[in-house]
Amino acid sequence: MNKTNILEAVYIKLSSILRFVVIQCGENRIIEFFFAKSESLLKKPLFNCKMCGHCILHFTGMVCTMGCPKEIRNGPCGGVRYDGSCEISPDMKCVWVNAWENSSHMKVFSDSIHQIQPPLDRRLKDSSAWINELRQK
Repeated sequence: MNKTNILEAVYIKLSSILRFVVIQCGENRIIEFFFAKSESLLKKPLFNCKMCGHCILHFTGMVCTMGCPKEIRNGPCGGVRYDGSCEISPDMKCVWVNAWENSSHMKVFSDSIHQIQPPLDRRLKDSSAWINELRQK
């Protein structure tokens, strides 16, 4: 089992637990603060998470696409270099190249990379994506 499979399995388990907690607690600022801080502590080191409030890690091979200098959420721009590096930061591999490679290793969400994502709601920045997803924000 590789890192991507482990993270996918953890995501699936956590989502059911979080769904229960969010439903039981309703609108609660303390819970929202706790989740946002927990998410930041967990996801920033693992995924270079930018806390956009609308996480699509499970759609993108567990790669945070907000790490893209252009913050593109639906596939690479036209500037991906032949070697897979970013046109803006040539020393960085394109996040979408990583996303595509990782998604092929996922068991449950491997085809999800093909789904078009809605535009990012920037008002959700620094909020808990877990709570936002469960509340359908």
